[in-house]
Amino acid sequence: MKLLRTLSTRRLLLLLGVALVLGIAAGVGAVTALGGGGATPPPKPLADALHDALAAPEPAGITARVTFTNHLFPTGALVGQTGSALMSGASGRLWVTNDGRGRLELQSDAGDVQVVWSGTNVTAYDGSSNTVYTATLPTQSTSGDTADQTPPTLDDVSTWLAKLGEHATLSAAHPDNVAGQPAYTVSISPRHDGGLLGSAELAWDAATGVPLRVAIYAQGSDTPVLELTATDISYGPVTSADVDVAPPVGAKVVDLGGSTSGRTASDTSQPVTGVDAVQAAVSFPLVAPDSLVGLPRQTVQLLDSHDSKGALVVYGQGLGAIVVVERPADATSGTSQFDALPKVAINDVTGHELSTQLGTAIEFQRAGVSFALAGSVPPPAAEAAARALG
Repeated sequence: MKLLRTLSTRRLLLLLGVALVLGIAAGVGAVTALGGGGATPPPKPLADALHDALAAPEPAGITARVTFTNHLFPTGALVGQTGSALMSGASGRLWVTNDGRGRLELQSDAGDVQVVWSGTNVTAYDGSSNTVYTATLPTQSTSGDTADQTPPTLDDVSTWLAKLGEHATLSAAHPDNVAGQPAYTVSISPRHDGGLLGSAELAWDAATGVPLRVAIYAQGSDTPVLELTATDISYGPVTSADVDVAPPVGAKVVDLGGSTSGRTASDTSQPVTGVDAVQAAVSFPLVAPDSLVGLPRQTVQLLDSHDSKGALVVYGQGLGAIVVVERPADATSGTSQFDALPKVAINDVTGHELSTQLGTAIEFQRAGVSFALAGSVPPPAAEAAARALG
């Protein structure tokens, strides 16, 4: 799509922010004014406000103080867990350069978190566990040196919003003030298949188009489950020393993958899909019934890692879908991140369950196969789905 191919990093973040809150919100959204009471921009139609933000000159850099709020986990959902700034919520600082590099630093009594990214990779350090998580970002192709400088037209934005509107209800662009900056806030809610999600809000600087706040609400709640908001922001050059920060020496490293190493542009191999094809590729009996707790099976795809082959099975559609991952149990042997979570009986075996306000995840093993199930559904529904697999 031309609108996405020609966007710079800041413009892409803004547009993806709109798409993100669209894709993860459900129910009826209502804008909650959380601005600081300062000056607000003039009223504009949503398409105009978004177009003007996308077409605004790029700032030389961004420095901000931010607050992260996390009410995702109900009381008792993480019994025995030490948590971190990402679990308990925190305040911190954000630095972003004009060439796509950045650093987010959050501090809390539960443990600090530092996220550093560039155009090719992202690294997250969790001080509570002294662990570094790394991932390689997809390579973006460009059609020319000036492609990123081409803003979308108003017609492009209007067409994009019209297509999004087929799947969601969008509010107007409400004049606001966030972090002392005149801003616009939009509330978005999907029309169907929203799971446990309620609504979402996004605010951006009216002059620069920089996202200033994103908040996610669970169904029936007026308090954000997750919220990241700038409390103070300034624009100007950011030095490499502010964003090129290495994690502590000796920290445990977990590679989350995402690298395209070993693949070439001529690699045209297609994913292995379908029950029969995936069953022929894995070493264990595949469990993929035609439906699961009333949700029809949508896709079955092979997961091919370096040390094992597994299956990804999706039931239902949208955010109300349930995703099941099956792998040989020996491929997930040792200590699992699920092991310290509350136990749950899955027929004749014991599993572990992570319950949040936005969804439930369950892990269990049976007959040499490891199952991981997740969906934006309450625990009883997830547990019923897990038992139906066995």
